[in-house]
Amino acid sequence: MAETGDQQQGRAPHIPVLLRPILDLCAPIGGLWLDGTFGAGGYARALLDAGADVIGVDRDPMALDMAQSWRGTYGDRLTLVAGTFSNLDQYSDTPLDGVVLDLGVSSMQLDQAERGFSFMKDGPLDMRMSQDGPSAADLVNTADETRLADILYHYGEERASRRIAKSIVEHRSRAPIETTLQLAEIVARCLPRPKPGQSHPATRSFQAIRIAVNTEFTELAEGLMAAERALKPGGLLAVVSFHSLEDRIVKRFFQLASGTEPNTNRYAPQSTLNTARFDIVTKRAVGPDDRELDENPRSRSAKLRIGRRTTAPAQTLDPQALGLPEPPPQKKGRR
Repeated sequence: MAETGDQQQGRAPHIPVLLRPILDLCAPIGGLWLDGTFGAGGYARALLDAGADVIGVDRDPMALDMAQSWRGTYGDRLTLVAGTFSNLDQYSDTPLDGVVLDLGVSSMQLDQAERGFSFMKDGPLDMRMSQDGPSAADLVNTADETRLADILYHYGEERASRRIAKSIVEHRSRAPIETTLQLAEIVARCLPRPKPGQSHPATRSFQAIRIAVNTEFTELAEGLMAAERALKPGGLLAVVSFHSLEDRIVKRFFQLASGTEPNTNRYAPQSTLNTARFDIVTKRAVGPDDRELDENPRSRSAKLRIGRRTTAPAQTLDPQALGLPEPPPQKKGRR
């Protein structure tokens, strides 16, 4: 998720990313929707105000705690659940009219130094969305050099992955790497100084480590399939992604589920396609307009894709069919 602004008084901090196109392309909105990344409640509030009942799901207990001050405004129309993408088909006995997923890390997580997501604030090297299980510090201080390099390369598309991994191992041999600024400095020393307008040198590395800590790609793949099972015929699945690796998985899912997967080899026989389980609503990914970019610069990389469920039975895909970027097994050498 990528929300900004004031978090006081239980209000959603800012207009959620690509909210207007979601409301426009999914109109009329009603029935029962599931917001799989509840966060500060921005999407859920908009759906409630548009006439839907909402199940708000988040793996971060802090997000659900923050909503207690305002959830009563909507009575029993809003249900909050501590859960994950991969189980979202288990949170309602009634088929859903819509599911919205806003991928990534929220601004309220980035803005709290103690959560350890940001390389701009000094805090413990944590990055756990659910606040349990192994942390980023555990990964950085225990994974071997090859594994670290593979994670940085496959999850962050970091070309200097081996150089950074080597430096991490060298530093931790002297003392554990325990804070975000420690790690950010180690990464920055391995890369050229950024030019004006370029992102911080640690951006890709922090993304990769966060994805690994929270198994985000596996959760996304399983969540897309769970949404397919949970939606009623005509139900809508809206997904907002923030980097190319996420968008590639979402695009691939909709291609396979709609029977629009391109034939990459013109000499190969045309594959026999199953009955489409989704109709594509957004033929191309929808990005922010100028108004949204002015309101929220963090939306600049966001992409929205929407599909409408058909009457065809749901299917289970091998997550690897969605092109999940996965580091190779540890003992098979480097790239």
